[in-house]
Amino acid sequence: MDDPQFTGIEACVFDAYGTLFDINSAAERSRGRLGDKAEKLSEIWRQKQLQYTWLRSLMGRYVDFWHVTGEALDYALEAVGLDDPMIRAELMQHYLNIEAYPEVTAALRRLKDGGFKIAILSNGSPTMLVSAVKSAGLSTLIDATVSVHEVGTFKPHPSVYQLAVDRLKVPASAICFQSSNAWDAFAAAAFGFRVVWINRFGQPPERIPSPPHASVSDLADFPALLGA
Repeated sequence: MDDPQFTGIEACVFDAYGTLFDINSAAERSRGRLGDKAEKLSEIWRQKQLQYTWLRSLMGRYVDFWHVTGEALDYALEAVGLDDPMIRAELMQHYLNIEAYPEVTAALRRLKDGGFKIAILSNGSPTMLVSAVKSAGLSTLIDATVSVHEVGTFKPHPSVYQLAVDRLKVPASAICFQSSNAWDAFAAAAFGFRVVWINRFGQPPERIPSPPHASVSDLADFPALLGA
């Protein structure tokens, strides 16, 4: 049954990495090379990837997310004691063709069949997002793929969320935004979206303003909130 908090929704906008796409899948696919360092490398890689986006935004030193992802990986490889250009190249290729979480396709299809516009709004560069969507077989389910590259800064800057409003031509109040990153979910709610936090990792809520309107553990349960 649809949740009354989400009446009037016209579009569903999703974060990409960690929400639709499994951020740990790149390291997992290279487990044969990484061995018992796979989990630690993946954790550090993601941590630095996010930190570098925030720092670059505050410093006014934007580069695209592919560049940031490479810098974060270089840090992670050194942190776990690996210096192998072949491993680096392999991991970057895996990230370019990152895997979707198992429930994503069915959830997006339910929303599509329910008449909702579906979009991605991501830090990812345009090339990264096109590759990820294609490799995951989601091309027919996504109406628009929007990258922060258009404004030259990263989430959670309000200009990023405005991109979805402008591209979809739907007011913020009629957009339901989904992210597994709590900081992203809170920032999107502060912007004016109605927000569902996809709390895949069982995290506590952030201590910042504007909590999301609902929380689910993965996307399988999300369409029912909108009656899809």
